Amino acid sequence: MLGKSVMTKRSPFERLAATHPECEIWWDASPLVFENWSKQALAEEQPARRDLIETWHDRYYRPAEPGKQLFRGANTDLSRSWAAVQEEGWFWREWAFEWKRRDPRANAHGIWWRMYLEVLRRGAEKYLGAFHHSDCRFGYLSAQVDPHDGGNQRALERQAAEIASTASNLIAAVPATAQGLRAISLLTARGISTNAILCFTMRQFAAVADAVEEGLEKARSRRVDLSTWRSVVTASVSDYEEQGEFEKEGARIGIRLTEAERRWASIAVVKRAVRLLRERNFPGKLMVSSIRSGPVVEGRKRLWHLEKIAGADVIYACPGWLVQEAHALAEELEFAPA
Repeated sequence: MLGKSVMTKRSPFERLAATHPECEIWWDASPLVFENWSKQALAEEQPARRDLIETWHDRYYRPAEPGKQLFRGANTDLSRSWAAVQEEGWFWREWAFEWKRRDPRANAHGIWWRMYLEVLRRGAEKYLGAFHHSDCRFGYLSAQVDPHDGGNQRALERQAAEIASTASNLIAAVPATAQGLRAISLLTARGISTNAILCFTMRQFAAVADAVEEGLEKARSRRVDLSTWRSVVTASVSDYEEQGEFEKEGARIGIRLTEAERRWASIAVVKRAVRLLRERNFPGKLMVSSIRSGPVVEGRKRLWHLEKIAGADVIYACPGWLVQEAHALAEELEFAPA
């Protein structure tokens, strides 16, 4: 009992971070919503646990002491940024009107894009303390380009460059399409940080590694400043389960997969991708995103996407609901180094 009591003094995410010295926990939302999320989450907690949970929240984001902050970055996209806009709709409505007054020729899409960049700038500012304290090692915010332009290389390059110029600690999330891979190579050659998203096969992970290496060679030959450069490739772990390929393969050989078996399969994909990138000396890190809860094992709720990947040198992108669920299951979660 003493061991369990001591264990609960550390948050589940502190215990997860302790499974590998280089793994990172990232907030999977705009940094602008963290404060309101924290207030709401604490209000929903049982009174007997509220002080402990508040202590954990304070460890996740510590602008006054960025060196002690557990959340080392943030992962956002258009929908997550829109959630931040909705929290202060009145402010952003006036912001849009003001932009239109300043530029009467601006259309709706142009105003939307400028608003997105401003949300990113304000969010990135929240992590500048961690960014500078770590000498540009941590404190990054990944931000997606317009997903509608996945097949337009020039648009991807232009948008990524705009994102990068908005703040030094922004990473442009670019889809791993054929055009996106070429854009990633060229952006890397310019010293622009990228996060390759929509990776579903080992060939894509390998192609990302090749594109980054090609870009790095050019950057180094041109003596490009790489002091604030980072490379990330994202594995959207639940997408592997939800796209239906596991079920099709199971049906082909005459079996029906359980939730636990699908979860194991998606975890296996992530672990194989980690191994592939390590074997290729990939100079970046894999991010595990789109994490799901479950399965239920012997009547107990688990978080296998965290528990079974623990010990890997990866980034765990953790949204608010997952943080709350991990807190609720704190004593039950088991993290063991790989």
